[in-house]
Amino acid sequence: MMLSKKSQSSAFKKQSLIAYSNPNSLISDQFRTIRTNIQFLMKEKKNYLLLITSAEQGTGKSMIAANLATSIAQKQRVLLIDANLRSPFIHTIFKLSNKVGLTDVLERTADLVEAIYQPAIGQLEILTSGKPSYNPAELLGSDTMIRLMQIIVNRYDVVIIDSPSVLDFTETRLMANRCHGVVLVLKQGKIKPQQLIEAKNILDLAHAKLVGTIINEK
Repeated sequence: MMLSKKSQSSAFKKQSLIAYSNPNSLISDQFRTIRTNIQFLMKEKKNYLLLITSAEQGTGKSMIAANLATSIAQKQRVLLIDANLRSPFIHTIFKLSNKVGLTDVLERTADLVEAIYQPAIGQLEILTSGKPSYNPAELLGSDTMIRLMQIIVNRYDVVIIDSPSVLDFTETRLMANRCHGVVLVLKQGKIKPQQLIEAKNILDLAHAKLVGTIINEK
C-alpha cells in the first residue's frame, strides 16, 4: 500500500499538513489512495484502531500519521493519538499545547474528554502525549491503556495511534498486538532489508496484523 473539549482553529502548522492545506496536490491524492486502501483492508470492521510505526527513527512517521488522519477525517470521525511518550511530535505539527494528554488520562489526573483537542479539520480530534512519562512501556502496556483503547474504538470510526519505532521500544509491540492493523513507515534511501525483516518478525511475534507499508520520500 503505496485512523468539555479543547478547540483550536488555525494555530497549527498548515504547511506540514498537505492533506489539509493543498487538497488538490499529488501528495494529497496519494493519502486519499492510502485511505481507500485501508478502508478496503478493514472493511470487516465498523470501527478500527490503526497503529503507525517504523523500523527506525527519522522516517517522518508522525507527519504521515497526521496527514493520513487529516485525510480520513474528511469522511469519518477520527481520533489521532500521540503514543510516542519519549519523543512526541503531534502537538508540534498542530501547534497544540501538550500540557495535558495521554499520559495524564492513563494516570487518571485528567479526564479523556478534557484532554482531547478539536483542530477544526473535518471530523478530526487529537489526544496529545501529555506530560513526560518515566516508564512509557509500563504505562502503555497497562490495563488502563487496554480499557482506554476499548472505550475510544467505540466512539470513533477510526483511531490512529502514532507510536515509536517497533524495533527500539517495547510499548509499540504491546500496542500493535491490541490494534486491528499496523502500518510501517519506511524512508526512501534508508531502507535496510534486514531491518524490514526484523520489524516484520517482531510484529508476527506480537500477533500484530501488518496491513501495509508507506514509503516516505521526504
